[in-house]
Amino acid sequence: MALALADVLDRITEGDCVETMRKLPDGCADLVFADPPYNLQLEGSLHRPDNSKVDAVDDAWDQFASFEEYDRFTRAWLTEAKRVLKENGALWVIGSYHNIFRVGAILQDLGFWIMNDVIWRKTNPMPNFRGKRFTNAHETLIWATKDKKQKYTFNYEAMKALNDDLQMRSDWTLPICAGHERLKDADGNKAHSTQKPESLLYRVILSSTKPGDVVLDPFFGSGTTGAVARKLGRKFIGLERDPKYARVARARIAEIDPVDPEAIEVTKSKRSEPRIPFGMVVERGMLPPGTILHGRAKHHAAKVRADGSLICSDATGSIHRIAAHVQGLDACNGWTFWQYEEKGKLLPIDILRQQLRAELV
Repeated sequence: MALALADVLDRITEGDCVETMRKLPDGCADLVFADPPYNLQLEGSLHRPDNSKVDAVDDAWDQFASFEEYDRFTRAWLTEAKRVLKENGALWVIGSYHNIFRVGAILQDLGFWIMNDVIWRKTNPMPNFRGKRFTNAHETLIWATKDKKQKYTFNYEAMKALNDDLQMRSDWTLPICAGHERLKDADGNKAHSTQKPESLLYRVILSSTKPGDVVLDPFFGSGTTGAVARKLGRKFIGLERDPKYARVARARIAEIDPVDPEAIEVTKSKRSEPRIPFGMVVERGMLPPGTILHGRAKHHAAKVRADGSLICSDATGSIHRIAAHVQGLDACNGWTFWQYEEKGKLLPIDILRQQLRAELV
């Protein structure tokens, strides 16, 4: 029986992820975040040098009889993930060296277009106790769209702001889930063996969605995706086949208070802002014809004309062309170069552009 969006929105639906996704309507999700079984292929128990047993991922849901079986499973859930995504939606999937290359090949076979692979470098990884390999200190995330030509959400300026005004790189150094964030059951054991840190989902959701968007997680587990989605003012669809995990996730998300709508707004890309011609500043009387504009430290000057062009001693043209001309450059952003004088202070004309943009929002 088909499921309506209202039946699953901001809820955890129990059942097999592939079968449940087949019941969801087409194009119901803006983002799919998937943390599928890694198929770790562990052989026997792992012990520390003191002979204590390592709490490794040996759950039945992570075990597959063969690579062929794992590939069939991966193809099935990726096929449904693509169908339930909106045309401008995107997919994030995380894995380790055990599975991520198989997942990546299959999603390319299905027509997904890979935008980035992101390395999650763990600050506190589990040591390699046997000393026979490098310490496995990272996992890989793939960010992909439904096809090469589609539009997609990428909050570039927000991610740059999150990173102290530096471009966010594709290597993320974050700790694993530990301490108070790690959920425990009644006996004090891990509630879920592969619980992801909220900081990781924070970057994924903040970068690729807008407030109010719907994030679908077909392997919901302990509910990290839903918890972060709620904190960031997004909707979620959670699919989980294990009732124990579903109970943990519901209790976790129920404790999260509603968010302040103003607080979840992020820095928008300048490309997405309304275009404001300099002539609008002139015709609105903010800088009337005859106003003298100055370059930095008053080394250059030009006069505003009635049509929004500038004139200097030997040239006329746009604010950009004259800014480049007086400096002997090929190009220059006139909005950030020219300044006007107000009460004895020089202010960038870009302030006036921002005032006009605010009126249009």
